[in-house]
Amino acid sequence: MSDAPSSPATADEIPGGSWPAPTPGEPVHAHVTVPGSKSLTNRELVLSAIADGPSLLTGALHSDDSARMIDALRRLGVRIEPVAGDSPFGPDLEVTPPSRFTGGTTIDCGQAGTVMRFVSPIAGLAVGDVHVTAHPTALHRPMGAMIHALRDIGADIDDAGSWSLPFDVRGHGHLRGGEVTIDASQSSQFVSGLLLAAARFDVGLRLIHDGERLPSLPHIEMTVEALARRGVHVEHPTPNEWLVPAGPVRGKEIAIEPDLSNAAPFLAAAVLTGGSVTVPGWPAHSTQPGALLADILPVMGAHVSRRAGALTVTAGDRIAGLDLDLSAASELTPTLFALAAFADAPTTFHGIGHIRGHETDRIAALVENLRALGGEAEERKDGIHIVPRPLHGGGWRAHHDHRMATAGAVIGLRVPGVVVDDIGTTAKTMPEFPQLWAGMLA
Repeated sequence: MSDAPSSPATADEIPGGSWPAPTPGEPVHAHVTVPGSKSLTNRELVLSAIADGPSLLTGALHSDDSARMIDALRRLGVRIEPVAGDSPFGPDLEVTPPSRFTGGTTIDCGQAGTVMRFVSPIAGLAVGDVHVTAHPTALHRPMGAMIHALRDIGADIDDAGSWSLPFDVRGHGHLRGGEVTIDASQSSQFVSGLLLAAARFDVGLRLIHDGERLPSLPHIEMTVEALARRGVHVEHPTPNEWLVPAGPVRGKEIAIEPDLSNAAPFLAAAVLTGGSVTVPGWPAHSTQPGALLADILPVMGAHVSRRAGALTVTAGDRIAGLDLDLSAASELTPTLFALAAFADAPTTFHGIGHIRGHETDRIAALVENLRALGGEAEERKDGIHIVPRPLHGGGWRAHHDHRMATAGAVIGLRVPGVVVDDIGTTAKTMPEFPQLWAGMLA
């Protein structure tokens, strides 16, 4: 049985370099408590920063991504203080918004897409210049659509013609807002980033998505729901249109849900080892894409049950190959890919072409890694095709991507000798992963 570590791990405590993925000799039976949601934590940090009074975030995530968000908001004048709470993974967070956001600073987004897409509009509300940059491995991540949209609503941005990071936001203390059209086909975070700040624009926002697809719709629903909890009513008159009135954002006490996508590798461990894993604190309703695991895993042959606020996954007698549209939950692709490698028939995932623009090209990286272990997989324009084959040990490259690293851990449950080259990258959203994984297998 696995519990949270006695004290929260920091990025410095996560082992870097190669990590031999454990291969258990018997079925896994465990309870695994996972830290708070990265997506919810960073949304609530932004809303707390623009609120009309202090907020308290309980059960907030403490990871590289959330640390980047906290640092970014502090540099803009927001006061964020840790306070004692009940989470085993770290303190709660008390957030006090400033009377005005201040520039004259540099924001390093690291590898956090939420920071680069959510903080850029807030930088436009600051007084003074804000230099926005990122880790060299993240400078390729799409930002052109966001830069274009921010300019349309009054932001003064100098990107030296690159339409990408790094760039300077020359803040004048406010953004006009109004109507803007954006192609968010590459990331739903473009929509969420604009919606989160829209109530602080002079005239609010009418946002129209004009593109061939809109990935990760649950994340936009998460944003709209988070705004509603703060008293901001978002109208959604058509599937690709959102209206946000200018007005106050309420300071509140908000409880952060566990990260359901980060629970995915642990639930997969039950399926692959013929065991059972329970994750407590599973919400009855959630806009997190990870909530779809309760529907997807049974289709793949597992048994899922809920009791007393916990979700339990128990292995079935097979892992079924399937054809599945993952456009609503693309972040689950690496874990489900690892399961599909052991299915009884080929699997195709589609609707996920946009994950080529994440921390790495996830489609190419998954195919490359599986082939290196003797597996068979094929890249598709908008997806990936997996044909189960006997696998052998070998190196699994994380590509600076937390979900690639955890996928290697999942593969290693059934294949002795899999070595993830950098398990430390899991600190991006779950610093405790190595300890929790070891505890689950103990």
